Amino acid sequence: MDPTWWLAYLALGGVVGIFAGLLGVGGGGIMVPILTSLFALQGFPHDTLVHVALGTSMAAIVPTSLASLRAHHRRDGVAWPVVRFITPGILIGTFLGTFLAAHVPTTGLAIFFACFMAFVSMQMLINLKPAPTRTLPGAWGISGVGLGIGGISALVAIGGGSLTVPFLTWCNVALRRAIGTSAAVGLPIALSGALGYLINGWGVTDLPARTLGFVYWPAVVLMSAVSFLTAPLGARLAHRLPVGMLKRIFAFVLMALSVKMVVTVLSG
Repeated sequence: MDPTWWLAYLALGGVVGIFAGLLGVGGGGIMVPILTSLFALQGFPHDTLVHVALGTSMAAIVPTSLASLRAHHRRDGVAWPVVRFITPGILIGTFLGTFLAAHVPTTGLAIFFACFMAFVSMQMLINLKPAPTRTLPGAWGISGVGLGIGGISALVAIGGGSLTVPFLTWCNVALRRAIGTSAAVGLPIALSGALGYLINGWGVTDLPARTLGFVYWPAVVLMSAVSFLTAPLGARLAHRLPVGMLKRIFAFVLMALSVKMVVTVLSG
């Protein structure tokens, strides 16, 4: 692999790690469109272009989520009872979601990703969030919510922050604690999603070298090496910087990257 791509994956990992710790997101909203463009430039097969980007993103989110989780835990920012109850649904929903994604064409996945990111971006821009007028549901209710969050997260390879944080704040969980809890929830999403994409891509022909299933391991290793170090920095910044303003900037970045992703896929 050309050293130029090494630098691209390392830089992407650094940016993803900071946003993972800062906003409680896994970074898939950034990784998937950029990886799609990088893979297209390297001549990866068009039919599995987005599938490999999704699987690679999920695998790379694992160490990023772990680092972000540890950083938020040190600041008592994780509601562990919520993590315990939501994890079973998350694992099942994410794993099953990868099987659905494996049967959706590349163009369909790209359009769904872009539409979902447009929704997430608008949510951030107008600061749309339900009024915190209720408490958390019981264990079964939380697990059911996890099932839905996991399923959607698998289709767009996100750590679930754009869904978990609004749900928790709606249930009267403080924003910073919701972000920390979302970071912890991102770990089972990433583990289950990575396993699902690995299984679904197993045996698929015409995949790039050094790809296992739908996971391109050189990108995973290089991105993870940096994101694991920068995620704690993002978590520290979350307690010092105006998160609301940064979320709006992040929203514009997501929209631009999503549009670029669709253009890349449609022109392939």
